[in-house]
Amino acid sequence: MKSTPYIKSTRVLGAALTAAAMLLPSGKSALADAAPEKGIVAYKFLNYRDSQPGQERMNINVSTIRVMTPIAGKWAIDVVGANDFITGASPHFHNYIPTDSVTGASKLRHDTRRSIDLNVTRYFSSGSVTAGTSYSQESDYISRSYSLQSSISTPNKNTTVTFGGSITKDSINPNNLRTYSDQKKIYSALVGLTQVMSKNDIVQVNLSRSIGSGYYTDSYRVFDERPRHRNYTTVLSRWNHYFDSTEGASRLSYRYYTDTFGIKAHTFSAEYVQPLPQGFTITPSVRLYSQTAASFYVPIGPDEIEYPDSPSDYGSATFYSEDQRLSAYGAVTLAFKVSKRFADSWLVDVRYDHYMQRGHWAISGTPDSNLLAFNADFIQLGLSKEF
Repeated sequence: MKSTPYIKSTRVLGAALTAAAMLLPSGKSALADAAPEKGIVAYKFLNYRDSQPGQERMNINVSTIRVMTPIAGKWAIDVVGANDFITGASPHFHNYIPTDSVTGASKLRHDTRRSIDLNVTRYFSSGSVTAGTSYSQESDYISRSYSLQSSISTPNKNTTVTFGGSITKDSINPNNLRTYSDQKKIYSALVGLTQVMSKNDIVQVNLSRSIGSGYYTDSYRVFDERPRHRNYTTVLSRWNHYFDSTEGASRLSYRYYTDTFGIKAHTFSAEYVQPLPQGFTITPSVRLYSQTAASFYVPIGPDEIEYPDSPSDYGSATFYSEDQRLSAYGAVTLAFKVSKRFADSWLVDVRYDHYMQRGHWAISGTPDSNLLAFNADFIQLGLSKEF
């Protein structure tokens, strides 16, 4: 079987899209589940580039528009639409893709993805209920999702319990016809607790569980065969603290993730939000990540380093993958955001993230010492207005 001249981009597109959508301004209060008093219209542009030594790989541009409007003081409709365009080259090692005889670079892939998310929320005196749906499409992948989430607060609003669930159905039709009209389904459930500890502190703990079945193999990797079931559990904790002396706030979080592929991951993030005169706000942040390798990940062999077209020896393994994202590694993300609020309810923000990934930074598991270093840069520009 010959390899296709490009790699699958769904995860990269999804990561960039999620980053842009999550950084759009929120219409909800951080301390209470109350109906928003004003609507928001917002635009976010994100540019993502990653690279390895001697090779630039992915370039993604994402444009996201959000409109949220309250209705009658009890309802809110939130719509997010996105369009992203990708140009991508394969990473070094574990991707047997023809290279340009002049430059030695892997051939590029061009793809677009369009998505829309719709959420409708009904607010009550002691909580809220949100129903949502989302749809995204690219040339070889269609994803549909449906969700329902509810929250209940105590009379003093100091304690809020959240629970919900979602169903995601994906249709996979790879352009290389390795599979045809296959599917993937994921059922997820979440329960969470948010507690106001003092006038300056709020903590949150969420537990989520997902059960997935279907096509998880990467069709654009020649040597890739993955289980058709993947279940995962995530525990997320957050602590926000307000400082009276500086009128700033720290936001700390820790997430633990484990799945049936054998991956265990730890994520710690910290950011500090500092308001400044003239409507400016600065937000420096750091994110630390580490994961173990999937049980069926195949490390790079000596022959592959000298002869890139030589596959690893899988022996009699039923499942195997040479996807670097399934290896053991650690990563550090450094970010800095500047925003400016104007008197007529306009908000402008700029954010830069630099991501660094290395195999030997993994805090547990056995890293693949032959994998090349991986770096990525995010540049985000945002504009929003309340109405």
